Amino acid sequence: MAAKKRKNASKKSQSQASSTTSGTKENKSQSSDSKKSTKEKKTQELDEKVIQSKITFAKGMHFAPTFLLLTIIACSGFMTVMAYRDMFGTGKVVFGQADAAMLHFTGSTKWFDDSRGWKSSQGGFSAIAKQTTDENNMGGFFVRKAAGAAALGFHLQKLVPFILQGENAHWGKGHFEPLLWTGVLGNLALAGYYVTALEDFKASEGADVMGFRIAACLIVEAVVMVGFLIASLLGSSRSKSKSKTKGVKLPPGKGPSSMVSKIAARTVAIVSGLIGLIAGRDFFFSGQELPFPPRDDIYLEWTGAFIHSPPPNTLEADEYGLEAPLHVGDKFISRLLALYLLLTCFQKFVAGFVVRVGNDNSGIIKCKMFWQVQSVADALLLFVVRVFAPAALSASLDVRWHTMCLGYELFILGLYAWY
Repeated sequence: MAAKKRKNASKKSQSQASSTTSGTKENKSQSSDSKKSTKEKKTQELDEKVIQSKITFAKGMHFAPTFLLLTIIACSGFMTVMAYRDMFGTGKVVFGQADAAMLHFTGSTKWFDDSRGWKSSQGGFSAIAKQTTDENNMGGFFVRKAAGAAALGFHLQKLVPFILQGENAHWGKGHFEPLLWTGVLGNLALAGYYVTALEDFKASEGADVMGFRIAACLIVEAVVMVGFLIASLLGSSRSKSKSKTKGVKLPPGKGPSSMVSKIAARTVAIVSGLIGLIAGRDFFFSGQELPFPPRDDIYLEWTGAFIHSPPPNTLEADEYGLEAPLHVGDKFISRLLALYLLLTCFQKFVAGFVVRVGNDNSGIIKCKMFWQVQSVADALLLFVVRVFAPAALSASLDVRWHTMCLGYELFILGLYAWY
């Protein structure tokens, strides 16, 4: 009996020991599982933080700064609305009394008529007559419509790439820099032109207020652009992105310093070179006849350049010299058209000759920002020239060569911009 009791006691002690060991094993396994779960949670949290940091970095590299975007929308949007009005509703008052005074100064209200309500032309393209007379002044109407089209092209060049930003266009990689530099120079040139004309604006009460607002808007936008350009050039993210894109394959036959498209550059040199030459004459030497463009004297007479800027020691000076100061508004809008054409040609030359392929093959991205909007600007200007072709022909001015040249440049830029 005693031996059985000893055996039973030893079995109980063994079972208790096994239960305790199994309990300790279970506790150890539970503690190890809890440690693993905490480690997994920490790793998941770290992974989420890394992913969020990468997303924020990618957004900062891709999207333009919000303040810059809002400034461009406000300033260039304001100028775009005015340019749209000048093209599609010449003479319509949009921004109050100061705007009305500016339109009166430039003489744009002559073609605005809303006496018949929605049936009236209201300065639109339906107001264009097929025959040019001294009363309807279709040449002056053409200058104002073309100025609106050229202004639309310039201001949309700043506005569209930021609002409709492409997938490959990244702010942190400097893809917007050529666009902003040309916008800054263009804004300063336009603001300087408006500032120099402030004394002339006083001839129409309130026009100087509108001129000051336009100049201030352009200067504010230029200052903001310069600030963000300097910040992007000095930022560390830009240097990191440059170091990461050293192994990018370049197009066959192209080097980092090669032009993006020689065909587009040659087309711009021919067509926009001629436009820039004529626009430079109209801006710096208004009224002076060039020897080689065919029927240049008829163009100057049709657009009224001989009236507001008669060349000295000519028959036009004897006929219109005394009344030329009365047409200072016509001269202002004519030179404004020339300045906008010069700025758009300048942007085309920058895209064609200044922007290069680059080590990261970003040249095509930068050029497409220009070419896409420039093709639209060429289409607007071509439309204006084509619509006024019968009126110009009635004044013995054939614009078939003008339309063909603009159409050819439109085709080439559109081909490289959208395909």
